[in-house]
Amino acid sequence: METMLSIFVGVGLSAACGFRIFVPLLIMSIASLSGQLVLSPEFEWIATYPALAAFSIATLFEISAYYIPWVDNLLDAFAIPAATVAGTIVMASAVSEMSPFLQWGLAVIVGGGVAGTIQGFTSITRIASTATTGGLGNPIVSTAEVGGSVIMSILALTLPVVAVIAVVVIMFFAFRKIYMWLSGRNKLQAQQE
Repeated sequence: METMLSIFVGVGLSAACGFRIFVPLLIMSIASLSGQLVLSPEFEWIATYPALAAFSIATLFEISAYYIPWVDNLLDAFAIPAATVAGTIVMASAVSEMSPFLQWGLAVIVGGGVAGTIQGFTSITRIASTATTGGLGNPIVSTAEVGGSVIMSILALTLPVVAVIAVVVIMFFAFRKIYMWLSGRNKLQAQQE
């Protein structure tokens, strides 16, 4: 049962990385320093004060950068691979007491997959916001992403089962939105040819 809960925590934190990369790492650092989260032994560095300081600064810069017009769209170009890596790391750090093969398999497939999919969803949302509002609506999208990351991180640590249910719902809408966006692009390309 404890292993299953740690997987749920990892899934929730990975989803939070899809919204903002450093927010879940900062919250993990705080939770592990206060004794609320037990990390996998190879990731105990997250529970150090230098890591807390680095995650705090990185979180501040990441959140601030997404409020700068056009920089937010540029960041999205790098965010999908970065979110995938962060999702993999948080999943691997949350899941302990299992074989390294299973730990890293789950981390890459589930953690990285969830984070990358949600980041792709938020990138498409920002593109749509930029196209329809000229970028004026992007601060609203950025605020929602930060809120989603904070809420999902806290849910993952306090109510992991609820966090997983929320992830399933978000993933459903993310896959649907990504599919609709890709099929719309393909139709547009077919009409232009």
